[in-house]
Amino acid sequence: MHDSPTIREPESRLIIAAPPIADEALKRDRLLRMKRFALLLLLASGVVFVIALIMERHYGWVWLGYVRAAAEASVVGGVADWFAVTALFRHPLGIPIPHTAIVPARKDRIGRALGNFVQQNFLDREVVARKLAALRLGDRAAQWLSAPANARTVTRATAHALTSAANVLRDEDVQSFLERTAGDRLRSVQVAPLLGRALRLLTADGRHQELLDEALRLAARATEANDTLIREKVQEQTPWWIPNIVDRRISDRVVSGIGRTLAEVSADPDHPLRHKFDHAVRNFIERLQSSPETIARAEALKEELLADEATREFIGTVWSDVKRKLRDYALLTEDAEFSGGKLEGAIASLAHNALEDPVLSEKLNNWIDQAVLAAVDVSRTEIAQLISGTVSAWDPQETSRRIELQIGRDLQFVRINGTIVGGMVGLLLYALTRAL
Repeated sequence: MHDSPTIREPESRLIIAAPPIADEALKRDRLLRMKRFALLLLLASGVVFVIALIMERHYGWVWLGYVRAAAEASVVGGVADWFAVTALFRHPLGIPIPHTAIVPARKDRIGRALGNFVQQNFLDREVVARKLAALRLGDRAAQWLSAPANARTVTRATAHALTSAANVLRDEDVQSFLERTAGDRLRSVQVAPLLGRALRLLTADGRHQELLDEALRLAARATEANDTLIREKVQEQTPWWIPNIVDRRISDRVVSGIGRTLAEVSADPDHPLRHKFDHAVRNFIERLQSSPETIARAEALKEELLADEATREFIGTVWSDVKRKLRDYALLTEDAEFSGGKLEGAIASLAHNALEDPVLSEKLNNWIDQAVLAAVDVSRTEIAQLISGTVSAWDPQETSRRIELQIGRDLQFVRINGTIVGGMVGLLLYALTRAL
């Protein structure tokens, strides 16, 4: 058992009205009937005692002594237990006898004791953990969510909750939060080494050569599509005094040379240009991960990008798009023919997988158990203080009346038993004295 801090006495002494009691009239009626029965039994014992005493003195019959002794002890036992039960809730006969009216006088102490009792015995981590393990809330939730109607209900509730939350939030606050969060996160990570590691993974097993192949194909198509433009540019760059026929020959050689080179590189996996490309990529990756100058330039570029107005506009656009999509989805869920969509499908799929996969089921149960236990650990002291504070704020007389309504009927059996058992003990003691 975990040691739990004792709750403090509430500071507030404001008297508040206690919540209504369920079936108060019925409970009051049952309590009154039990009180009348216990009282009638006590009065009957008293009447029997008086009659037996008078008849014993008048007739002197021996058996009347037994009756008188039993009745006398019944009266004593009944009165003693009446006093004990009554003293719990009020002063017997209105007389302020010490250590009576215990509930009104000790109300605050009772509240603290009740709060501590609940905290230490009902909210103990081991107790809650055993109960949660027996309940298997994850399996129950998965079973409930596996029904399409329930998954659709959760989908609708989730969509409306997210939409309401998005509408409550101010766009400026969200944008500021996203900028601050994203900025802080990006500033805490060096971009160049991260990019270098990503490129190293992408270029493993020569996969970057596939990128080069695609680039070569694009270059070949571009060269073919812009044949005339390339020839014109070459002719523009040659001196004016070179004859046109020479310009055309130079243009032809340039265009055919570009095409031939691209074709050779594409067809030859071991072409020198491929080796140069491979070396350049690896060198670039190495500089990203180890060169202070490259890392510094990447960080400067990152800071420039974060400070750019376009970045802020992009973040604002993302948030606006999210709000709009949430609103549209919430409106869609209102349609009577709404089938749930991807969110409902994801929820139902998770539920079915949890029911069929023991490993996933165990993880889901453990996750829910840990979440509940964390909430209990955080709130157990506050719950105890809530109980103590609530009881302390109740009116003492009203508190006493309420407790009596709840348990007073059962306490009347103490009076009844005291009357009956007292009579039996009195009869036994009288018989023993007569026998001795």
